[in-house]
Amino acid sequence: MSQVARQGRRAGSIRSPLDAWALLAMPGFLFLVVFFLVPLVRMGLRSLTDPSPANYRIFLESPIYLRVLWTTIRTSLIVTVVCLLIGYPYAYVMHHAGPKTRAALTVLVLVPFWSSLLVRTYAWTVLLQDSGVINSVLRDLGLIDEPLQLMRNTLGVTIGMSHILLPFMVLPIWATMRRIDPDLVPAAESLGAPPRAAFRKVFLPLSLPGVFAGCLLVFVLALGFYITPALLGSPQNAMFSELIVNMVSERLRFGVGSALAMTLLAVTLVLLAIGSRFVRLGDALGGMESR
Repeated sequence: MSQVARQGRRAGSIRSPLDAWALLAMPGFLFLVVFFLVPLVRMGLRSLTDPSPANYRIFLESPIYLRVLWTTIRTSLIVTVVCLLIGYPYAYVMHHAGPKTRAALTVLVLVPFWSSLLVRTYAWTVLLQDSGVINSVLRDLGLIDEPLQLMRNTLGVTIGMSHILLPFMVLPIWATMRRIDPDLVPAAESLGAPPRAAFRKVFLPLSLPGVFAGCLLVFVLALGFYITPALLGSPQNAMFSELIVNMVSERLRFGVGSALAMTLLAVTLVLLAIGSRFVRLGDALGGMESR
């Protein structure tokens, strides 16, 4: 009986920490249920009942909605590519830099998180508008006669969104690079591989999980952007979120707006499911805890 009692006490000591963690997680779980799950369910019900499921037929039958959805996906892809082209070299420099330089580079990439998204977007309007800083400097230098069209188009939206989403590309790539054995590339070079070949055949393949994770994060987040495209873009290259806001705030067609929002959510989940087959976000982001 004493052995059974000891086993029972050990089992209780194992379960008690789990119970404590469950209690600690309960406030966050309740917050998500009340402020995320419940509104999402209500929006889904409204898309079917205000006035009817025919709200979804409007999306399928109107070429405008399909064109805006394609514009959203295309813009998100462009932003993802731009963030990758900038973010990978930046993460590579962070990986090989000394502690002080790495800390400074980390601060620089995290600065966007410390200021409002609206403020950052307005700052870009000051730089990119026809009478903005960039056009004024180019005109004073005599390089242009007419102002360049740097905003109210896809270029302006890409610049603004890339600036905001760049940290979501840099951090997963850097986290994956930190887990790469630092002796692998020198070993390849000692065996006769040129530096470029050692990078291309050893370091680059090992960093690809972080690349895929960063691309997936940036692409999915870009699909739902509203403020930056609304301020830096134009009606000709409107994003899907702008269409939803217009349907709800100006046309007051809440059922159709809910249906469009659920459609965007479904498209995002499908793309996320496809992307998750190629990369495990937990593996890439979890590397930040190692070393």
